[in-house]
Amino acid sequence: MTDTVSRRSALRLLGGAIAVATAATSGLTFPAHALDRPEAGAGARVEGLIGKLTLDEKISLLHGATDAKSLGQAGYVPAVPRLGIPPLRLADGPAGVRVTRHATALPAPVLLASAFDPELARRYGQVIGREGRALGQDVLLSPMVNLIRTPYAGRNFETFSEDPLLASGMVAAEIRGIQGEGLIATVKHYALNNQEKDRMSIDVRVDEQTMHEIELRGFEAAVGAGVGAVMGAYNKVNGTFSCENKTLLTDILRDRWGFDGWGMTDWFAAHSTVAAITAGLDMEMPDGTHFGTALKSAVQSGSVPERYVDRSVRRILSVMDRFGLLDGSAPPRPDRDAPAGAAVALEVAKAGATLLRNEQHTLPLARGGTVAVIGPTGTLPFVSGGGSAHVVPDHADSPLDAIKSRAGKATYALGEDLYGKPVPPSALSPAFNSEGQGVDAGKVWTYDGTLTVPEDDEWTFVLHFSSAPTARPKVLLDGTELFPQASGYGEFFTGGLVSAAPDGLSVRRRTLTLAKGAHTLKITAQGGADGLLFRLRRSTGATRAQDVAEAVRAARAARDVVLFAYEDATEGQDRTTIALPGHQRQLIEAVTAANPRTTVVLNTSSSTSMPWLRRTGAVLQMYYPGQEGAAATAAVLYGECDPGGRLTQSFPVDDEHHPVAGDPRRYPGVDGTEEYSEGIHVGYRWYDAEGVRPLFPFGHGLSYTSFSYEDLRARRTRGGIEVSFTVRNTGRREGVAVPQVYVGPSPDLRLDQAVRVLGGYRRLTLRAGERRRIAVEVTARTLSSWDAKRHDWVLGTGRRTVWVGASSRDLRLRTNVNVEVGT
Repeated sequence: MTDTVSRRSALRLLGGAIAVATAATSGLTFPAHALDRPEAGAGARVEGLIGKLTLDEKISLLHGATDAKSLGQAGYVPAVPRLGIPPLRLADGPAGVRVTRHATALPAPVLLASAFDPELARRYGQVIGREGRALGQDVLLSPMVNLIRTPYAGRNFETFSEDPLLASGMVAAEIRGIQGEGLIATVKHYALNNQEKDRMSIDVRVDEQTMHEIELRGFEAAVGAGVGAVMGAYNKVNGTFSCENKTLLTDILRDRWGFDGWGMTDWFAAHSTVAAITAGLDMEMPDGTHFGTALKSAVQSGSVPERYVDRSVRRILSVMDRFGLLDGSAPPRPDRDAPAGAAVALEVAKAGATLLRNEQHTLPLARGGTVAVIGPTGTLPFVSGGGSAHVVPDHADSPLDAIKSRAGKATYALGEDLYGKPVPPSALSPAFNSEGQGVDAGKVWTYDGTLTVPEDDEWTFVLHFSSAPTARPKVLLDGTELFPQASGYGEFFTGGLVSAAPDGLSVRRRTLTLAKGAHTLKITAQGGADGLLFRLRRSTGATRAQDVAEAVRAARAARDVVLFAYEDATEGQDRTTIALPGHQRQLIEAVTAANPRTTVVLNTSSSTSMPWLRRTGAVLQMYYPGQEGAAATAAVLYGECDPGGRLTQSFPVDDEHHPVAGDPRRYPGVDGTEEYSEGIHVGYRWYDAEGVRPLFPFGHGLSYTSFSYEDLRARRTRGGIEVSFTVRNTGRREGVAVPQVYVGPSPDLRLDQAVRVLGGYRRLTLRAGERRRIAVEVTARTLSSWDAKRHDWVLGTGRRTVWVGASSRDLRLRTNVNVEVGT
């Protein structure tokens, strides 16, 4: 960018680019000048700085360092004070800014995407953008746009969808919001980082068509939106690590898409110096293992020409210049606007709430009635998943309290115990204070005794402790350590709910079957520098039976039941099953048998199997709803708003019926290699191709009213196809409809094509009896396929079928349209 282009002008131009990307999903049209982009290349200011920087100073800009004034953010790049180059502080932030200070804890991105509303995604990004700057940050390490390929992926809640069109529209709009507030956004994880299992080493083998049509479309949309940075993934792609993969970093990202920002590693994802920087990587995080002293030596030896260093510095400084960080034109950092952030968080949570089932008018609940609230997350607000998505919220209320304010009478039963019950003193010999054993600073406390088990049973030991995870007490039962240290980040990425007790103590668990009789128990606890407090608790078959019996009694005594079920996902770990964890299935079955007017509220990360489904009255998917989750959930339950969400991913029936089931080469990989052999048939495309019925299809979601679709027409336009139809609210109350347009394959292409793909959608709020004529634009890109022989997109000409419906399986209208070259 030239020095004559102001920061505000640049951001306005970037906004136009995003608007174009968003138009594909909304059916809106934008003027030609919206395609304008800031001039490519560095301006005179940046070139002048490069000429003045020493080699050491240049290299200092290409890797992370320690921040003496850290706010707990993820990364830091130091300043070059003599030239007026400020430092960069980089914070995680998929659902809010992750620092040690309070920030708005927004709903998980998967819940945001469930609203099918790019404009809402833009405002979601605005909240993060403003707060990031207010909290002293310069770069946001978000949004994530990897597709939901496997239901087991531990970070599915951090991303948007299994569909590339939906993901593209959401990521572009969110970036518009973030960067419009002056915070640099980072799209991640580039590319094909679709699982946590073996994420540091897995080699993803994927064909060219699949890569471009499925995974890369979201990243391309982010680039089109003017994203400032791209984060390289941990995994390999076709044999080469992502962060030294020239095909990804240069051939596609820069040469094909025209990306002019900088590329950084995921944390500790660098593997080389020469290969990485020459392939197109610009920044190593969070330290300088490969881009520090090693890079300087490589330049001095001639193995890396200094022009590569200059290239990377130019890219970083150009983005900083675009955002006014080099000339002081960036506006002053704003104050946080916590009430405004909370309002958006509430709006998103209500808009994305997805009603999956509603039999016999179970919902909405009647105000003033008797309600039994069951489940641990009925009282404990489930704000977010674990890992880099964790945010310190301003507040987080209890769903039980929100329901009590609306019910005539609300009772509570635990149902499923997350944190254990005290070990009976009679079971320990000698006895000790297992409910609050303190160890003074600098002291060591030991226990050597026995635990007597009254009968053969399954025990879950639950350790609560106040120290850092790596300094927790060592507990041995019959010589086996119950809570060994996890490798790598496993100690720190343990979940957003189950890893901490309500009073803040850290928690670890271990389940095993114990035989009746005495077992040796040895504990060693060190007070460390600050002292230590710990508890040792347990859950058993006997205590679980008591909890379920209490829940059943509460269910029988109430007119309605709201049962909160959970699944706690985190970065660094994949799920091992899509079934609910613990003994929640048995709890749901017992409660629904006692009271069929049971609504199950799911606080889960991704798709969930439901063998108990037909026994329920209603199922409401709330994912991880953020700090306003209690208010949003209660508002939907009591009909104060329509459940406006739709599924952004297909829900399988069970672990045996989904796109990666039964083939370890697809997931989790064999001998370090994973094959995307399903090709372009990801998510609902696979269910359609294989004729498999999902539990709930992509796009599914119920309303408290009903809608009809009428008078479908499709016509060619210069940009693709315009699909128009009428939507009518046929019910008695206002509600939200999300009509979806799907397009069938081209008869003229000899390439693999899906049975149908999402072509566009629209979110509508209609009053009772209201009808509205809408038009949805299906772009030429959506009508095209990637031809690996041509290494380019090819328009799918010929007679194309167009459907309109309420989900990928609920298709109400159908017509045909001819697509021709020049469309």
